[in-house]
Amino acid sequence: MSHLSIILPAKNEGAALKELLPRLRAAQPDAEIIVVDDGSTDDTRDICAAASVTCLSSPYSMGNGAAIKRGARAASGGVLVFMDGDGQHDPADIARLLEKLEQGYDMVVGARDWSSQAGVGRGVANTIYNWLATRMTGHAVMDLTSGYRAVRADKFREFLHLLPNGFSYPTTSTMAFFRSAYPVAYVPIKAAQRVGKSHIRPLKDGVRFLLIIFKIATLYSPLKLFVPTSGLFFVLGLSNYLRTFLSEGRLTNMSALLWSASVIVFLIGLVSEQITNLTYRRES
Repeated sequence: MSHLSIILPAKNEGAALKELLPRLRAAQPDAEIIVVDDGSTDDTRDICAAASVTCLSSPYSMGNGAAIKRGARAASGGVLVFMDGDGQHDPADIARLLEKLEQGYDMVVGARDWSSQAGVGRGVANTIYNWLATRMTGHAVMDLTSGYRAVRADKFREFLHLLPNGFSYPTTSTMAFFRSAYPVAYVPIKAAQRVGKSHIRPLKDGVRFLLIIFKIATLYSPLKLFVPTSGLFFVLGLSNYLRTFLSEGRLTNMSALLWSASVIVFLIGLVSEQITNLTYRRES
């Protein structure tokens, strides 16, 4: 296995890091460990210094995805492991992720079971995301939003420009790997209760996670989203036409409007598909 770099985005996770970093060093003594301090106001930097761990500090919070990108750029290893800095992930599972990676995969994700979900609402949402991603890609997606994953560094860096600065980097990176035909595998893990308070805000982030559903589709194949939507408008227009023709003997503006929407949505899907193809095109 190539030299390993372990990257932990952290914002005010000092309490968890104090216990996690020694366990991480014991589990992977030869690995490069990088904590990306996302504008923390606690003792994160001092804890990293005491543990002889590299700490990349930001003067203000840029987001979880931004921390991932900064860490990936700074890492020297050929294999990158991303894990949360809040104590949820067990360092012992890194060996299992790497073992699976050596079997020919480019990304291996730690898949949480239902008991490891942070509440019923999050569990239901993740189940919906997994189902949608599975339908879109044609591959079994066991945990689309898990932040515990091992990747080959050269492959992951191809998609840094696609990653958002917020919390949805796992979704984006997973769909990008599937879209580019890089093999992805899943390893079952148990996630512990996080140390401290979660940074996810249910109302604001609930809307954001809803947008992820549409992003999943547009990241992989926009036509799989736009064609059914276009078909729905066409069927609605046809149904309205049949109703008005049988009752009034005429074609109404509403039917024409629905058919126009059907054509417009379909054309937008075609343009989006071409943009997606250009986004994933690799320069020779």
